[in-house]
Amino acid sequence: MHATSTHTAPADAAPSPCVHLVIGPVGAGKSTFARQLVHQHRAVPLNLDDWMATLFSPDRPDAADVMAWYVPRTLRCLAQIWKTAEAVLHAGGDVVLEVGLIQQHQRDAFYARMGPWADAMVVYVLDAPREVRRARVLRRNAEQGATFSMVVPPHIFELASDLWQPPDEVECANHTVVWVPVADHGA
Repeated sequence: MHATSTHTAPADAAPSPCVHLVIGPVGAGKSTFARQLVHQHRAVPLNLDDWMATLFSPDRPDAADVMAWYVPRTLRCLAQIWKTAEAVLHAGGDVVLEVGLIQQHQRDAFYARMGPWADAMVVYVLDAPREVRRARVLRRNAEQGATFSMVVPPHIFELASDLWQPPDEVECANHTVVWVPVADHGA
């Protein structure tokens, strides 16, 4: 299940643009790792939480069913993020996408939307034990440091953790998937 990219450009050609998709459950260290990828590849970062916080946090209801409010806005942001990513890719730049996609069906839909760019993608999977991730999220909520976008309440952490589906063998066979060991991303 561990794969690395074998895509290389001809020696006389500029490297092909790449989509770096970072996935994992809440608190796995995705934002820290994504920042490293941005610097390493001189890529444009596109982070769903940043978009959601900027565009919609002031309007977020306190209702019990916040998911009914959240899901359509997330889908609209994903569509616009992908449109922006395509513009960067067509201009020859790399993108680092940190856009949720914690469930298999969400990733499948996103891969289908990518069209030919799916072949220029590397999926990085980060994970950590739930208790480690819970402690990270509580610390991030309190400190609101460099990777903070919005407060993740405990019930949302638990819900999102329960929904997380790591890539299966089929997804790994169909895409370039890199499993990032916890120690490798310094979260």
